[in-house]
Amino acid sequence: METLTSIFGSINGVVWGPLMLILLLGVGLYLQIGLKLMPIRKLGMGFRLLWQGRDAKPVPGEKKKDDDGEISPFNALMTALSATIGTGNIAGVATAIALGGPGAVFWMWITALVGMATKFAEAVLAVRYRETDSTGFHVGGPMFYIKNGLGKKWLWLGGAFAFFGAVAAFGIGNTVQSNSVADALDSTFGIPHGLTGVVIMVLAGAVILGGIKRIAKVAGKLVPIMGILYVIAGLLVLIINAGQVGEAFRLIFYYAFNPIAAAGGFAGAAVMAAIRFGVARGIFSNEAGLGSAPIAHAAARTKNPVRQGMIAMLGTFIDTIVICTITALVILTSTVWVEGEAGASLTALSFDAALPGFGNQIVSVALAVFAFTTILGWSFYGEKCFQFLFGTRSIMLYRVLFVLAIPLGAMANLGFIWLMADTFNALMAIPNLIALALLSPVVFKLTRDYFDGKDILPGEELDHDKG
Repeated sequence: METLTSIFGSINGVVWGPLMLILLLGVGLYLQIGLKLMPIRKLGMGFRLLWQGRDAKPVPGEKKKDDDGEISPFNALMTALSATIGTGNIAGVATAIALGGPGAVFWMWITALVGMATKFAEAVLAVRYRETDSTGFHVGGPMFYIKNGLGKKWLWLGGAFAFFGAVAAFGIGNTVQSNSVADALDSTFGIPHGLTGVVIMVLAGAVILGGIKRIAKVAGKLVPIMGILYVIAGLLVLIINAGQVGEAFRLIFYYAFNPIAAAGGFAGAAVMAAIRFGVARGIFSNEAGLGSAPIAHAAARTKNPVRQGMIAMLGTFIDTIVICTITALVILTSTVWVEGEAGASLTALSFDAALPGFGNQIVSVALAVFAFTTILGWSFYGEKCFQFLFGTRSIMLYRVLFVLAIPLGAMANLGFIWLMADTFNALMAIPNLIALALLSPVVFKLTRDYFDGKDILPGEELDHDKG
């Protein structure tokens, strides 16, 4: 085990090193420039499309083949958000501040702004190149836009993404999450890890075994409710700490470009640490570039890739610009962050400083619900990756194995599993970013045609596909 840990530690240091962060930011920046900042300029339009798409149903009288997709555009985003809003929003932000200082928050914002273009492109390609499987369900994601967009000679790259995704789902989207819930509930309410694991297994199993429609239905209700309640709790803390909010913003902008000295239990941080941990935790939180979210958006009931792309990009905005910022400001308006705490405990102590007796419980419940919904979302991602590799008949086997792994994660020591999952998570990004770069002309063409009123639909020929 020590040898494996050492091997994966070395690989992890490379795949999450500076080159990966430059690649993630570089591709996102290239897409943002190529789209002429459309994801930022059209943010309001994205929210309007989201609202219009919350109850999208097949149009009466149209043929079945025209009713593309299984779930509403709104629920597609909620399914994607169910997987992204999780421990990264609570523990990830705290870790970024603890290791990189307040300036890390600024670089999280930058990551999100370029990541909006990445998420847009991912969803556009997912809808553009999706397929219908043998059961009549729409399937898509990086493995399919690699296969159908880049051609058969690139099929190995799609297979690599699917393999990394299927393995990563068991770690980052399953055992790590159930363990986080078990830890939070044990420390706050004294609930045994084993009991938590079994309860999550039963609840998650009831949803996961029902497939994407049931997952989307639960996510469509649970994610908005918990997200809104967490934001309200955070805003209440900021109202109590109103006198410190201005100083918190000053710290964020100043230390984004200046080193911060050690203070109390805080070890200090160089500017490069702020950039590194801000970008890394930002990507961990919103998953822009990893290729996971487009798997959910491929199931959306829509005939227009650009419309779904504009809804998809909201996921990065909501996750990082809204929820992560709330967490960051709660932490920075308290004095706990200079005392050497890190992770979820730092967030919990910061909430508790303003809301004594309640803050810790709010964070524990939020972490439990966010982690639970992450398990639901990632079960679908892993299932589709497994299906790509082994066919439709393998779906139920994957679902059962995924559900059975939940209580094991709740009771396990996850040091090695976390390291392995984090490594495979990064390995997912490499095939996806290559595909995004090579297929970017398709994204730009579809986007131009949409805003010029040409509205090219999936299945129609583009010049970029010829040859």
